[in-house]
Amino acid sequence: MNRTSSDLSTLGHRIRHFRTARGLTLDDLGEQVELAGSQLSLIENGKREPKLSTLQAIASALGVALTDLLSEEAPNPRAALEIELRRHQQSPLYTELGLPSVKPTKGMSDDALAALVGLHRELQRKATEAIATPEEARRANTELREIMRERDNYLPEIEDLAEERLKAAGHVRGALTHRTVSIMAEQLGLELIYVNDLPHSARSVTDLANGRIYLPPASIPGGHGLRSMALQAMAHRLLDHTRPTSYAAFLQQRLEINYFAACCLMPQAAAVDFLSQAKRDRNLAVEDFRDAFGVTHEAAALRFTNLATKHLDMPLHFLRVSEDGSLAKGYENDGLPLPMDVTGAIEGQIVCRKWSARSAFERTNRTTELYQYTDTPAGTYWNATQTGTTSAGEFSISVGVPFNQAKWFRGRETTTRAVSTCPDPSCCRRPPSDLADRWRDQAWPSARLHAHILSPLPSGTFPGVDDNEVYDFLERHSDG
Repeated sequence: MNRTSSDLSTLGHRIRHFRTARGLTLDDLGEQVELAGSQLSLIENGKREPKLSTLQAIASALGVALTDLLSEEAPNPRAALEIELRRHQQSPLYTELGLPSVKPTKGMSDDALAALVGLHRELQRKATEAIATPEEARRANTELREIMRERDNYLPEIEDLAEERLKAAGHVRGALTHRTVSIMAEQLGLELIYVNDLPHSARSVTDLANGRIYLPPASIPGGHGLRSMALQAMAHRLLDHTRPTSYAAFLQQRLEINYFAACCLMPQAAAVDFLSQAKRDRNLAVEDFRDAFGVTHEAAALRFTNLATKHLDMPLHFLRVSEDGSLAKGYENDGLPLPMDVTGAIEGQIVCRKWSARSAFERTNRTTELYQYTDTPAGTYWNATQTGTTSAGEFSISVGVPFNQAKWFRGRETTTRAVSTCPDPSCCRRPPSDLADRWRDQAWPSARLHAHILSPLPSGTFPGVDDNEVYDFLERHSDG
């Protein structure tokens, strides 16, 4: 039957439950199924996997259906605690400690058993929290970025799911309305509720018991964020997400819900039609794509990376760069040499000063995109860069392609050109020798400490979310 140790433990507890409920001893039941009581004891203790014929005989002798024996649910709360204790004591986390296992006996009280299980749960929580370090997150994010690069940043299963849900909600064309998003939620048995006291560590909170998705009352201008956040919350349900057990799982889920939201806001069929026509007209522009679907510039740029390679036969790259030159997000499948550390992580790395992602900050007029060709050691790239501002400061969004793909884009005629030799430090990282000689012993800057350098990842059931805040919030808004 190839059942796991946990399955066997549950099976054994269920057999014991039905046996004792009928007042039978191990020998009594063994006599009826032609099996020694000692052999039955091994089965009940989860140490031996019975044959299917043996299980059928046991079920018949106990007067229950075979499916009742094979149920994955513990027969009672006490059995659930015993099964969980056994699972914890068999985990590598506990066995590596070299401590003996504790076998629950009839004389052990439920409180004592619950205390043991509680200690194991806390041990597991502490271990999980310990690995959720910035280093762990960076490694997990790097692995995920490589996986998506291999897939050209395209997830067909989620594309199909989004098209299916949009069709069910009656969406045909144009920008996705808040009303349609509400209908999509209602079809999942969920209601969208806007509140002023959402926990600061959560973008939204879903109350599964009462079928509600709580959202902030306002977001960025135009409400793009509210639609996206609601769609992301629905995606958790549609994609059958469970509580993440690692930072990698958390990041994977975050990627998937963001992808689903983008698919709904910019549906594949309509988006590909729009972009294909623009390519035929040699007039591709992220700003037009943005305006056609009523989303943010960053959302349109990211969605373009999902569709360009698969449907337009076009490799490309995407960058979000902070005003200090650090790379916040990045993707490429066109060979652009992104800056990275020894682990392969790109987040927080400083991009070349010559790239348009940074030179765009120097412009006085930023109402339109900056178009620029940049010669790099990997070849020449064309980029379109748009800047923006948040409470955290300025940022730039860039979408670029190799030189031979620039012919499809508006702005290809630009004469703005730069040469980057990064990662060669003489390109833009090492100061000119005359300046260095003049100021080396005459300057003493006081460095600004970035808060995230010393901040651990917040602990909680979900990385970055304060459980206390979320649970207090739900208590305030639940029906009691």
